[in-house]
Amino acid sequence: MKIGKVKFPGNILLAPMSNVTNLPFRFLCREYGASMTYSEMISSDAVIYENVKTFRRGRSYDNEKPFGIQIFGNSPRVISEAALKIEGTYHPDIIDLNCGCPAKLLTKDGFGAALLESPELIHSIVEKLSETVSIPVTAKIRVLEDMEKTLKIAQLIENAGACALTVHGRTRQQQYSGRSDMEYAKRIKEEISIPVIVNGDIVDEASAEYALEYTGCDGIMIGRAAMGNPFLFKRISHYLHTGGMLEYDECMQRVIDIRRYFSLMEEHGLMHTINMRAHAQWFTRGIRNGRHIRNNIAEAQNTDEIILRIEEMCGHTS
Repeated sequence: MKIGKVKFPGNILLAPMSNVTNLPFRFLCREYGASMTYSEMISSDAVIYENVKTFRRGRSYDNEKPFGIQIFGNSPRVISEAALKIEGTYHPDIIDLNCGCPAKLLTKDGFGAALLESPELIHSIVEKLSETVSIPVTAKIRVLEDMEKTLKIAQLIENAGACALTVHGRTRQQQYSGRSDMEYAKRIKEEISIPVIVNGDIVDEASAEYALEYTGCDGIMIGRAAMGNPFLFKRISHYLHTGGMLEYDECMQRVIDIRRYFSLMEEHGLMHTINMRAHAQWFTRGIRNGRHIRNNIAEAQNTDEIILRIEEMCGHTS
């Protein structure tokens, strides 16, 4: 897959997620086969007003290429100035505009998915961004209940100069409930000429294959299903390349991954930026005794104790 002049080693992308896609987590996802990773979303206002803590979300690691940074806001000028500063500091390969986050924290101020109510503003932002930065500009949207209005937004984004578009098939009102409707990504792919990436309800090998085949999209983007489960990228990549399922011990794989995740967090001095127990609980989703493990984690005092409790519940000790 190619976006602008940026070439990708594959077409399986990690979605930008607040409080999730920090540097160590992205490292693991890339190691397991993610073709591209995005930072946590960054507020354009925070960049302009020099909120150092937020701005530092744009840090990447050596060889994290291609790498994207997602930005949010609702002012063409402010977003473009912030993107230019981000480009000059962190040198990402892509700048992505957030038009899809349904969180009230963003939408109450007209950011994220709230932009979908103002298609011409989206066009203005993407156009100004494309004129300001030297790297490809992309956008990520949710959908409206009206298919034709959603298609119009996609066309405006392309016409404004975007090099690719990611489509999450839920409305703002759905939040993360109900079904992600892939018909939207399918129709958008038929209507515009830039690469289209489908997002939403891609949780395993079968759903990844279906998403690509049904929509005809150029790539898939995985979000919440990867939380605590970066190995999912290796499973899906293996399946799409070979047609076979990868055999592995799921519980022990989660132990390996949480060990490495915490180790990388320590190495990069980031442990103070996360809720240790909450992140650990992500790594227990979908495995046997998961609920019991999560109850035990809640009582753990440090990372070593968390890992030990997960190992014991998996039936393995080191």
